[in-house]
Amino acid sequence: MHTENVRLNITLPRDLFDSLRRIAEPRSRSRIISESLRAYIKQKQQANLEKLLEEGYRATAKESIAIAGDFETVDLEGWDEY
Repeated sequence: MHTENVRLNITLPRDLFDSLRRIAEPRSRSRIISESLRAYIKQKQQANLEKLLEEGYRATAKESIAIAGDFETVDLEGWDEY
């Protein structure tokens, strides 16, 4: 995937920069920061999606229970009673 790059001037806490400097070559720092940011954004988007799904499930819970109740006799049809 080729995308246009944008140059940024960012500020990091000294300890975070020192850690980055210890694990990354100077030419790979941008890539590491980009990958980390992508993972963070993906995590936030996933959390947001899960929140929206939960809200949707809660909003339709009563209706879903009522529908399941309507089909309860059919669901149990043909099962042996114990």
